[in-house]
Amino acid sequence: MKTAICEMLGIDFPLVAFSHCRNVVAEVSKAGGFGVLGATSFTPKSLELELKWIDENVGGRPYGIDVLIPENIATMNEKNPTPASVAERIPQRHRDFVRALLAKYDVELPSASESYGADRPGRLNLQEEAALELLETAFRHPIKLVANALGVPPQSMLEMGRKHSVPVAALIGAKEHGVRQVKAGVDILIAEGWEAGGHCSEVSTLVLVPDVLRAIKPIRKVPVLAAGGIANGRQMAACMAMGAAGAWTGSVWLTTAESDVPEVLQRKMLAATARDTVRSKCRTGKYSRQLKSAWTEAWEGPDSPGPLPMPYQTVLSEPAMRAVVNAAARGNQKAYELATYWVGQCVGLVDSVKSARTVVREFMEEFAEAVEDLQALTQE
Repeated sequence: MKTAICEMLGIDFPLVAFSHCRNVVAEVSKAGGFGVLGATSFTPKSLELELKWIDENVGGRPYGIDVLIPENIATMNEKNPTPASVAERIPQRHRDFVRALLAKYDVELPSASESYGADRPGRLNLQEEAALELLETAFRHPIKLVANALGVPPQSMLEMGRKHSVPVAALIGAKEHGVRQVKAGVDILIAEGWEAGGHCSEVSTLVLVPDVLRAIKPIRKVPVLAAGGIANGRQMAACMAMGAAGAWTGSVWLTTAESDVPEVLQRKMLAATARDTVRSKCRTGKYSRQLKSAWTEAWEGPDSPGPLPMPYQTVLSEPAMRAVVNAAARGNQKAYELATYWVGQCVGLVDSVKSARTVVREFMEEFAEAVEDLQALTQE
């Protein structure tokens, strides 16, 4: 195929796969798509190891990385905050709520997690300075894309991309966000709709993509990747029929054979329907789509103290979620009820474990079938 994204990224098929798992990234790229590694949870040292592994296993195919530099975050003006320093300011009411909720489901926080952050030393990579260190590490490798979410990338990030001739992409959830990003100088927009897993829009993908394309047309020609609820080639073809240059996907890779998502969470996803997700602030302090569970319901209940702003809610919730998943993996069925993970509404379209290569191949086949069907409609 020849689209703007294929030419910019040097790929055969404009299917982009976001994953925190290096194996998924490598397999998608080798199959003709484009893998993107979520780098926010790594340190520069650990990211170096991950990218070195990808370089050795991707067969020379292109790949990229994704970071998270929010424009609005409670620690914006702080220098080098750590999980521990952020945790010190979490209200006791919120600590007690989480501890009581876990106890109700027979889950105990490890002693290292009692301070909510002591079990994760190092810096929070949500600040510009820390994220740029990750990018400096990444640019020592042959990456072909850097992407940012939750705001306009800082100028330093855009300058790094230009210096290394690497396109900079930005995730957006509204047409006005797209206008700001294009004016700021980003190379690729990722229009992520309501259906998406993780941080997502209030607008459906079906509406968001053409809305963004129309809004940016008078400013500058920038390719737009459609994102949100896309799990097969027919959906991808539909988005490209609206004008998208390709698809950005994430949830469909969570249950692949190569995924490092814990088995207990994969099992919940494979059993879920499209109605079994919820958009909630209970994991990060910003709205993100995830599996419905006793955890998400409790944060919306009458006894909830209400989610804290990012990054406080993240530092509060992540040790608890690790304890929940570990307990569920050991057979605690009550903990299984609490377990949740970021996933889009397309979870209802995924009902079996497949290799990443198989998923890419099926995307290609279904895309071709959809194009043929549309062409047949125009024939006399």
